[in-house]
Amino acid sequence: MSAEWKNGLCGCFNDCGICVLTFIIPCYKFGKNAEAVGESCCLCCLCFYSPFDLAARAAVRTRIRTQKGIAGTIAGDIAYHVFCAYCALCQEAQELKSGANNMSMARE
Repeated sequence: MSAEWKNGLCGCFNDCGICVLTFIIPCYKFGKNAEAVGESCCLCCLCFYSPFDLAARAAVRTRIRTQKGIAGTIAGDIAYHVFCAYCALCQEAQELKSGANNMSMARE
């Protein structure tokens, strides 16, 4: 049985801090999402404004899905970043944040 995203694609305002940061500095939020799954924050941040942008964002989303056991396809990940890029970044950041909160509670 596969998990689902904890926040919907249009749930940007579930965390206003993430939402504002993503819409003002999307490259930073993409870099931090990438760093959370083991990629280089700086490299991904720079990649945000390159021709490899779409492939990099879809790859990070795929990695998040894989780590969290969320069903989906690479084609779907690409589509989310083509049509709703900032919403997808917010959704990914919220998913990573909720996972980090759950892990910190488990350690206490």
